[in-house]
Amino acid sequence: MSRPVLKGILDAIGNTPLVELGNVFPDSGFRVFAKMERFNPGGSIKDRSALGMLLGRIRAGELVPGRSVVVESSSGNLAIGIAQICKYFGIEFICVVDAKTTRQNLALLSAFGARVEMVDVPDPVTGEYLAARLARVRELVATVPGAYWPNQYANPLNPQAHRETMREIAEALDGRVDYLFSPVSTFGTLRGCAEYIEQSSMDTTVVAVDAIGSAIFGPQPATRRLIPGHGASVPPALLDPAAADEVVHVGDLDCVVACRKLVLREGILAGGSSGAALAALEKTRDRIPPGSNCVLIFPDGGDRYIDTVYSDDWVGEHFGEVSHLWKAALADDPAARPMAAAAA
Repeated sequence: MSRPVLKGILDAIGNTPLVELGNVFPDSGFRVFAKMERFNPGGSIKDRSALGMLLGRIRAGELVPGRSVVVESSSGNLAIGIAQICKYFGIEFICVVDAKTTRQNLALLSAFGARVEMVDVPDPVTGEYLAARLARVRELVATVPGAYWPNQYANPLNPQAHRETMREIAEALDGRVDYLFSPVSTFGTLRGCAEYIEQSSMDTTVVAVDAIGSAIFGPQPATRRLIPGHGASVPPALLDPAAADEVVHVGDLDCVVACRKLVLREGILAGGSSGAALAALEKTRDRIPPGSNCVLIFPDGGDRYIDTVYSDDWVGEHFGEVSHLWKAALADDPAARPMAAAAA
């Protein structure tokens, strides 16, 4: 059956594929599905957030080409989603990024004509970039005429957009979603999905996948986080701890290994936080009953992580020479598992 012709590129946001992963845990007794958000036109789940926060204001005439300027802080994916929407409607966009933003994302922002403000000095109190980025956003909003800050960290339209994400998942599986694994950063995706689950009286266990060293669910031992968009140095205003039934913390190396496993087993080039979702399932698999449907949110693809997650040089620089351990672990060599765990 042919697909309908879309009226514009923004109509392509949403209705992303739900793909069964049959090879990652072949003998587990449960089924695994991935919500492939890389198929949004901007390449990530943040397209949904960006559209949800901007489209209503544009249609209401509150954001006007030539008079309005959108200002936002983003490590990459939301920035690209907003840049695409602003370019489509002819609205100026200023994006505040930091030194951890990838070269690929900076190039994409440039291609969309966004003005990039780089924050290269972290907050002196926390040692993190987020607080410094937000301070720069506030300065711009106070000084740039016509500036509007969507504020992905506090805007209720962010999670509202992801009720649709969960609706798509539920309809694809006839309402049978036993576990949902959602990586967290702004908390928009997980909160929106959890709200749909509650409103629909679904019997779904919601698992928040956070980064080791993230402050979202309370103080964590200080550690450098290398995967952009996974975890946060400051608990977001959208945080609702009750929305998650369980929290699993995942390290950066866990993400890398899981991403490599997805390539090897499924032919999927996934982003770092997508690897986190798979790693979280790996950690909890012994507690999941046979016959369960497990859905993993894959926020983006791996093309924006070629110089990091998929670079042996980058991984060797940050984690040491452990490539041989991954290869053995991914091949399910029982003798390699203790070594892989020690390397992690």
